Amino acid sequence: MNNFLKMSKAIWMLLIGFILCVFNAAGQSMHFSQYYNAPLLLSPANTALLPDNDFRVGLNYRNQWAAVPVPYNTFSGYADCKIYNKNESGDGSQNKWLGVGLAFFSDKAGDGNLALTEVQGNLAYHLQMGAYSMISFGLSGAYVQRSVNYDNITFDAQWDGEKFNPVYANGEKLGIIKTNYYTIAPGLNLAIFPNENLYMKFGASVANVNQPKETFYKNGTNTLKYRPEGNIDVLFKTGPVLIINPSVYYATQNGASELVVGTLFRTVLGENQNHQTTQLILGIFDRVGDAAIGVAGLQVGSVQFMANYDFTMSRLSPYNAAYGALEFSLIYQGKYYKNNGIKRTYSCPQFF
Repeated sequence: MNNFLKMSKAIWMLLIGFILCVFNAAGQSMHFSQYYNAPLLLSPANTALLPDNDFRVGLNYRNQWAAVPVPYNTFSGYADCKIYNKNESGDGSQNKWLGVGLAFFSDKAGDGNLALTEVQGNLAYHLQMGAYSMISFGLSGAYVQRSVNYDNITFDAQWDGEKFNPVYANGEKLGIIKTNYYTIAPGLNLAIFPNENLYMKFGASVANVNQPKETFYKNGTNTLKYRPEGNIDVLFKTGPVLIINPSVYYATQNGASELVVGTLFRTVLGENQNHQTTQLILGIFDRVGDAAIGVAGLQVGSVQFMANYDFTMSRLSPYNAAYGALEFSLIYQGKYYKNNGIKRTYSCPQFF
């Protein structure tokens, strides 16, 4: 345990230094209330960080501001897996490995169909440091395209004194205008699991570290600012059928910020002959100053489906009839079976 404490102190210094750097670095960014079910968007260091499995595929969908004429719709699909599993302990466990991932994100909003399409590739390195902790480094690179349809937008120049007249020239661009850029994001995670009933993960990442230029105008100078993000995730097994999973997410960009705190509760409903469990998932979260978030879901073996509804609590509530947002996620995880069907795992608590 003394060696664990000494090692943890060094890792903590590294993690804290990274967090301080990204959080002191000075559009519509995609986000999900189920940030914990969008791991590749949350941080590239999450790529193939899978306690009980080797690969994962997932989908996310969010519909926001349904009461306005043109609501926001956000979609994400991703897949990640472990490669180059390395064993140096001699006990059949995985001590280090690479994770690779690919993600697709799409967001569309407003009368002008302001759209964002992003294709992202992730790479992560995971290293178990002793029996009680693991550190992960990740890097993502993405190609992003923005587009807007100016023909669907009205401007002051089209006001004829009584109404907007689409025959009048808008004084702006015509048709669908596109712009594109590349963006880079590093990430770092520290996972600690001091016993079989507790798993803690502390993570930080920073999007747009290269500060790309995003503009629809030839001589535009708008650049995307750094977006530091931090996340704390804890799994605590209280007994044979219940896991409590509190978490915190924080992000900031160019003066705006988002803080989400809450807890998931997982209860085992049953187990099949292959020792796969069926779990009921319930949760409550708060996007501070904005919305209360109710979560419900079900995991059956390797498949998990979750849904949430955001109840708007801010001053915007009268403008969207308090409809908030509806969100869904679907995840499938699996294992590689090697050595005559014996799965190689790494030292980490097994939660059901």
